[in-house]
Amino acid sequence: MTCGHIDGGFDMWPNKTVVGLFMLETSMTKNAEGAARDLTADVTALRQDVARLAETMSELVRDQTQAAAGRVSEAVGDARHKIASTAADAQNRVRAASGEIEASIERNPLMAVLVAFGIGMLFGMMSRSRG
Repeated sequence: MTCGHIDGGFDMWPNKTVVGLFMLETSMTKNAEGAARDLTADVTALRQDVARLAETMSELVRDQTQAAAGRVSEAVGDARHKIASTAADAQNRVRAASGEIEASIERNPLMAVLVAFGIGMLFGMMSRSRG
């Protein structure tokens, strides 16, 4: 099929059109295949990034948990030491007060008997009012 005269010869437009369409289709197919490869590579890279992120988060949680456990253990040790120290101080004060009471009784035995008698009377009166 001839369509016209160009540069001294006849051109076959339908053949050029078919060749052009074939080249366009080939180019589009190559672009689509390239885009699919790029997408596959991007998805693979994203999966690797997510896996690394999950690993990093896991390490962070583990480190924070260990640090918190260390702080709690240290705080418990400090509290135990403070309680033991306070108990020892209280025990020393009771011993000192007991020694002072004994010395006071030895110096003033009559006063000690009168104080004990007064306390006994007070308890006795309180127990009568309840009964």
